[in-house]
Amino acid sequence: MNKEVEKYIKAIPPERASRFNTLDSLILGIYPKAVVDMKYKMPTYTVGEGWVALANQKNYISLYTCGYHHIESFKQNNPGIKTGKGCINFKDSDQLPVNDIVQVIKHAIEHPKPDHES
Repeated sequence: MNKEVEKYIKAIPPERASRFNTLDSLILGIYPKAVVDMKYKMPTYTVGEGWVALANQKNYISLYTCGYHHIESFKQNNPGIKTGKGCINFKDSDQLPVNDIVQVIKHAIEHPKPDHES
């Protein structure tokens, strides 16, 4: 693993590390050959042109994608979880809807551009 990524992960507070590790494991479980690097100042998982990233924020762990089209379905299915333009912000108290998260990850990696959607 990239030393910058290792350093980033080691600096995550214990109360949020488990959540980060769960999301990291989900991504690498689906895409074990993903290149994990520091881009945008956060661990970024790249496969071909597609990518997702994880960030430790003050009150949550964020899953970033490159666009809203990747999280539309997630937002509809999980209205109680905060989202942004292309990210999902998991507060410490939020349950992780694993199946929906897997769909977001797959969509972001396999359909990196909106015009490639089916």
